[in-house]
Amino acid sequence: MKGILGKKLGMTQVFTPEGNVIPVTVIEASGNVVLQKKDLENDGYEAIQIGYSDKKESRSNKPEAGHAKKANTTPKRYVREIRGVDLAGYEVGQEVKVDIFAEGEFVDVTGISKGKGFQGVIKRWGQSRGPMAHGSRYHRRPGSMGSIQANRVPKGKRLPGHMGSETVTIQNLEVVRVDAERNVLLVKGSIPGPKNSFVKIKQTVKK
Repeated sequence: MKGILGKKLGMTQVFTPEGNVIPVTVIEASGNVVLQKKDLENDGYEAIQIGYSDKKESRSNKPEAGHAKKANTTPKRYVREIRGVDLAGYEVGQEVKVDIFAEGEFVDVTGISKGKGFQGVIKRWGQSRGPMAHGSRYHRRPGSMGSIQANRVPKGKRLPGHMGSETVTIQNLEVVRVDAERNVLLVKGSIPGPKNSFVKIKQTVKK
């Protein structure tokens, strides 16, 4: 297993030698640093902790600053773990670059989806509306609650509420291009989150 952290810059397109258009997402991934190695003896599992995007010293607390100092780097804004890696291939303080991936490989990308605010059942769950005639008095409401005992809403009931801002993973995305000079990955298709949001890119678990 291998992985890296990055920032979603947006989408563009590339052309194949045959003239076909491939929509791609541009992910910038410079400045990834290994902050910690976790092993079975001390932590109960094996993983590396990676930090991305420098944070001002004034905006970090003492534990964050001390943790980063052990890796001879500055505090990071986005810190995540990659499990299942070969610990012998990494050292604390080592920089991880995009050239760990190659064109044609497949990855899983994890990010926070766009927040949609408070939404009704039609937009949030794709439910159907009622008749739009004036006498129906039922248009976009949730509908019957069914048999609710003791005034309790059953867990998982599809009702209006906060939509989006959830951790989402899209699997089996092809790496179309690796730009080691600029530390940029071009990944086929769309990935979760708005522009300039942080994402985690890992070797896919299915292929």
